[in-house]
Amino acid sequence: MNDAPRAGVATARRTGRGDSPARSSLYRRRALGLAVILGGLGVATILSLAHGANPLGYDQVWSGLWRRDGSQASIIIWTERWPRTLLGVAVGAALGVAGALIQALTRNPLAEPGILGVNAGAGFAVTLGAGVFGLAGISQYVWFAFLGAAVTTVVVFVIGSAGGGTASPVTLVLAGVALGAMLNGFSTFLTLIDPDTFRSFRNWGLGSLARTTMEDTLLVAPFLLVGLIGALALAGPLNSIALGDDLAASLGTRVGRTRALGIGVVTLLAGGATALTGGIAFLGLMVPHVVRWFVGPDQRWIIAYSALAAPVLVLVADVLGRVLVRPSEIEVGVVAAVIGAPVLIALVRRREASSL
Repeated sequence: MNDAPRAGVATARRTGRGDSPARSSLYRRRALGLAVILGGLGVATILSLAHGANPLGYDQVWSGLWRRDGSQASIIIWTERWPRTLLGVAVGAALGVAGALIQALTRNPLAEPGILGVNAGAGFAVTLGAGVFGLAGISQYVWFAFLGAAVTTVVVFVIGSAGGGTASPVTLVLAGVALGAMLNGFSTFLTLIDPDTFRSFRNWGLGSLARTTMEDTLLVAPFLLVGLIGALALAGPLNSIALGDDLAASLGTRVGRTRALGIGVVTLLAGGATALTGGIAFLGLMVPHVVRWFVGPDQRWIIAYSALAAPVLVLVADVLGRVLVRPSEIEVGVVAAVIGAPVLIALVRRREASSL
């Protein structure tokens, strides 16, 4: 008889609708976080346009953006760096939101597309498509990436739920790591037995923004947009699921349908991002942790902030990869893992930052 009031109090606490002083403090923190993220995204965008094998001054960037006059700066910005920057924003938003969504669905702060094997599944499907069917362009193998991501996600949930009941966080992580390692091993095996066919895929799994054209980005962008909208639509039910499946069901949330839709959204986001860049591991693990520290456990804010914060890390990592070994470059996936690990280690030591 008293379950409903307790559920209402718990939901209010999780979504920031508690007492007035705490709510005001949370709103201030969210406003500060939003200002920091938007400012960081603006700075990262400018740096991405200015730095590379041929550095440009910030005045040249400004002039090249507003005047497509055929100058060297204008050509570099509009044919190379602007498409690459947009790709970084799109992929960063997709992977950041996919990570936040998986963590919410599994109630596991260690979950993300890479750890649960979703990226590995998409990558293996693409590698298999290239070897068996001779697929070469993103327009051809994007469907394999979606299929691989979907099948892997379902298999991980099935393995994690073996024996009946709901999947536990521990079994999901173990199943995802094991399946991801196996699929990565198969992908590597295929590339080694036929080096000529898979030459262009040899370093594909490291995550790079350099091999994708604007046309490729525009081809996959609708899928990513649908996925982002779908994630925001699921934010409310995910807040209920965070209280437990039984309590969520008593509050009117259709837990099974929410998880099924969540799997579909993760497939669109992780599959599309992997098709474009080869997958950037670790991004979906770290960003939701950082965001959660600013906004609290409300999934509506976590998902929205992850869509803005993850592109900042991607762009900064991409700029560092271009600058450190100029005129060559380091794949963004490698740099993102290097600069993100210390941040995550510091955050997980904070109890309030690492809990869901």
